[in-house]
Amino acid sequence: MVKLKIDNIPVEVPEGTTILNAAKSVGVVLPTLCYMKDINDIGACRICVAEIEGRKKLVTTCNTPVSEGMVVMTNSPRAREARRVNVQFILSQHDCNCPTCIRSTNCGLQTIANDLGIISQPYTKEVPEKKWDMTFPLIKDDSKCIKCMRCIQVCNKVQSVGVWGLDNTGSRTNIGVTCDREIDESDCVLCGQCVTHCPTGALSERDDIMKAFRALADPDIITVVQVAPAVRAAWGEDLGVSREFATVKRLVAALRKIGFNYIFDTDFGADLTIIEEGNEFMRRKFNNNEPNRYPLFTSCCPGWVRFMKSQYPDMMEHFSTTKSPQQMFGAVAKTYLADILKVDPSRIFSVAIMPCTAKKAECTYPGMDSTGTGPDINLVLT
Repeated sequence: MVKLKIDNIPVEVPEGTTILNAAKSVGVVLPTLCYMKDINDIGACRICVAEIEGRKKLVTTCNTPVSEGMVVMTNSPRAREARRVNVQFILSQHDCNCPTCIRSTNCGLQTIANDLGIISQPYTKEVPEKKWDMTFPLIKDDSKCIKCMRCIQVCNKVQSVGVWGLDNTGSRTNIGVTCDREIDESDCVLCGQCVTHCPTGALSERDDIMKAFRALADPDIITVVQVAPAVRAAWGEDLGVSREFATVKRLVAALRKIGFNYIFDTDFGADLTIIEEGNEFMRRKFNNNEPNRYPLFTSCCPGWVRFMKSQYPDMMEHFSTTKSPQQMFGAVAKTYLADILKVDPSRIFSVAIMPCTAKKAECTYPGMDSTGTGPDINLVLT
């Protein structure tokens, strides 16, 4: 065990512990932007700096291990001023139009700037801009990127895909798609992990809410919405609503109040998918005309399918040809439901509320048009 002092508090931690984690163990919280435990501890943002007695330079606490007898000052005037300057430098290359940002009030940079009392930045504003394919389900806004490299590390170390990389060097450094490709040419599986771990609004899902409102306002359109089980179970969390209050009935009531004509549970589509997958497995096993391809992988998750296509294309013959619950229900809505309502399928606008970014891409795949009047799922909200 190593003994040290952090802000005059005696601390005893195992050898190899970083100053950041040692401080956290005694309730001293240091601000960080780029740090992710065991994934990204490169000290890129330099917001977690602290002063160590006997050292001339400040150190980044996220990747500096403790040592015996170390005396750390996390809140000294020198450390506080360095944090302010570093945040102001970041803000000088950041689009600070916070009210219209998707991450407003839930932004790591905004929170730290507020905590440090930064109400202005004295440096020349140089906000980078780069064109992006706005039709792709994943959106990157370079004007909000702080180059923390979280997206690079989580894509490499967690997802093992490696979509993101560094472009250029020095002050011209930028984060973009590796090998100078367009995003739709990359191996992106649309897992959404880079969006989840981005501390600002630089990465987000494509916003399709206004398309939904336009459909809801059209009196000639019949709006149908399906809700995924994960959404049904967790919809209250982001609203700060307790699990007891966030019931399915209240969710349905809210969707009805918004204006949806018919509300369904994706579980219905899942039941159909399970039946078809079972039939397909039986055909492969007992039908002499069907090749015996084992094992049979489910194809319900489009992110999983995209990953296998890009990383293990030789395994694609093992995938089920059955549609996912989302697409299964979309086909039923445009055929069976249209027959029941005695309306043309083109009048039905089918919306899916899903927990996964990849679902936005799935509804556009070839073969997802059961009636020839347009996609089975017109819109996916995530």
